[in-house]
Amino acid sequence: MTAIQESVAAAETTTESFEQPYDYARRELVEPDWRRFPGWREVTEAQWRDAQWQRVKCVRNVKQLRALMGDLLEERFYDDLAADQREMATMSMLLPPQMLNTMAPNATSPAEFTEAFYADPIRRYMLPVRSDRHPEWPSHPHSERDSLHEAEMWVVEGLTHRYPTKVLAELLSTCPQYCGHCTRMDLVGNSTEQIDKHKLTLKPVDRQDAMIEYLKKTPGVRDVVVSGGDVANVPWHQLESFLMRLLDIETVRDVRLATKALAGMPQHWLQPKVVEGLERVAVTAGRRGVNLAIHTHVNHAQSVTPLVAEAARTALDVGVRDVRNQGVLMRGVNATPAALLDLCFALQGEANILPYYFYMCDMIPNAEHWRVAVWEAQELQHAIMGYLPGYATPRIVCDVPYVGKRWVHQLAEYDRERGISYWTKNYRTGIEHADPEALRRRYPYYDPIDTLPEAGRAWWADHGA
Repeated sequence: MTAIQESVAAAETTTESFEQPYDYARRELVEPDWRRFPGWREVTEAQWRDAQWQRVKCVRNVKQLRALMGDLLEERFYDDLAADQREMATMSMLLPPQMLNTMAPNATSPAEFTEAFYADPIRRYMLPVRSDRHPEWPSHPHSERDSLHEAEMWVVEGLTHRYPTKVLAELLSTCPQYCGHCTRMDLVGNSTEQIDKHKLTLKPVDRQDAMIEYLKKTPGVRDVVVSGGDVANVPWHQLESFLMRLLDIETVRDVRLATKALAGMPQHWLQPKVVEGLERVAVTAGRRGVNLAIHTHVNHAQSVTPLVAEAARTALDVGVRDVRNQGVLMRGVNATPAALLDLCFALQGEANILPYYFYMCDMIPNAEHWRVAVWEAQELQHAIMGYLPGYATPRIVCDVPYVGKRWVHQLAEYDRERGISYWTKNYRTGIEHADPEALRRRYPYYDPIDTLPEAGRAWWADHGA
């Protein structure tokens, strides 16, 4: 045996002797067979790929879910779902077939389906049930409907100027799908039994005109996130017109399109009229030196299917600079190193989607069962380092009210017993220009109470009100 062969053999022996905390294995993407659901047994591939069919066949209520599932789900699940819709839900039900099809993908028989469906990570955040919610602390005492105070920072209706050089443009208040944990639950979607939603009042054209005018006279803004809701619900001709007007503003250098529909309804982004329009926008952006990107929202590897990868590659092929993912860290969904790494490898390695951020779930009502503590997020950040390429290693961030996104290790002080972290910032939000204390103040953020030691839980029991 040569010296090289001996070296290789020794390396193989060492590799076999020590188990890594996470073992990477390439997994090819799979589109689950939608025909396993009784209501879709006759659906053709052409229908499945049709964006309009996907929109029409969205599941919006318990009755439609029953019709789809046939005898797969036990009655107790429907009772659990109805109780949540009645007592807890902050978002109305809206599930495209594409999204539903990624739930319990390997369960086919009634004997196994109900338990698999209950345990499914995508179901847990897209179709929450009453038994998911925390029995004692469903909401944190400091939870708020608009937890990030975005509407408070509107400079015109729908335009949040929170950071010095960046704005968020909420063009509309609807999506092709509604996530249970939506941070904009105060505005987005239909009202529920619990939440009477706020409404945008201006006509879309007037709202867009006001946004454009503000950006023209505010040269310090260089970065515009075009969102909602979801831009996939903006009629394409309106969206393209708005984007072209943005690209006409010399000081705008980055434009990001926010759409969960790239994962929840990739069929939309594969429509010829959308692909052709996106190419026109991308070519214009390239000619003017503006970075055009798509930001999507994928929380579990099961959501990354061949259709999602095709939609992402198509966007890149027509000239979009990057397709990036901004997930949300949630218990029961992705809050383990293996789940996060599986997702990141599926995104980066198989779908050309860059893992970018994982946000800690925001402090909205009835979300405590999803949220993780800051220390748990710190441990997860540590656990995923070193496996992915550096440029594809996502940063886990805490979006602190009145502060903004902060890497989870950036806190200034941390009371672990009561679960209160304190954060500082280096800029004023749009409502703090006259506040002399804005850059000296420490801003609190709160861990879920059930993650605290006994003394901390007792303190909140006494002081929570």
